[in-house]
Amino acid sequence: MMSGIIVLVFRILIILSLYAFLFLAIYMIWKNIEVNSREISKIKIPKITLSIDDQDMNLTREFTNPEVIIGRDPQCDLSISRETVSAHHARLSYHHKNWWIDDMLSTNGTILNEEQVKTATVLVDGDTVICGDVPITINIEQSG
Repeated sequence: MMSGIIVLVFRILIILSLYAFLFLAIYMIWKNIEVNSREISKIKIPKITLSIDDQDMNLTREFTNPEVIIGRDPQCDLSISRETVSAHHARLSYHHKNWWIDDMLSTNGTILNEEQVKTATVLVDGDTVICGDVPITINIEQSG
């Protein structure tokens, strides 16, 4: 009779230790996610300024959001009403501490400093991007 009680107590202790381990593991994961999310929220996205100085269009827009869509669609962040610009022409995105440009399968292509954009490419301050036939000057705020 005494050995049955000892086995029962032993089983209960094992179950309690398993629950304690699971609670501790979940708590540590939750804390890690919380710390990482705080670190990510501290990342400051450098301001990017897009300037169009064309014969029939003068436009300058500043952005601090991590993604900017350029296109003819009025819903785009930088809307350019020109037939040579696709509805969703190019995407600028901030990640890995750089601004990047990527062509969104536009009809007339995206040109960066006289080179066709075929894959995501890093942008630097002073670059010139041509969407269709519209030249866009890129200015990126220097972090410091």
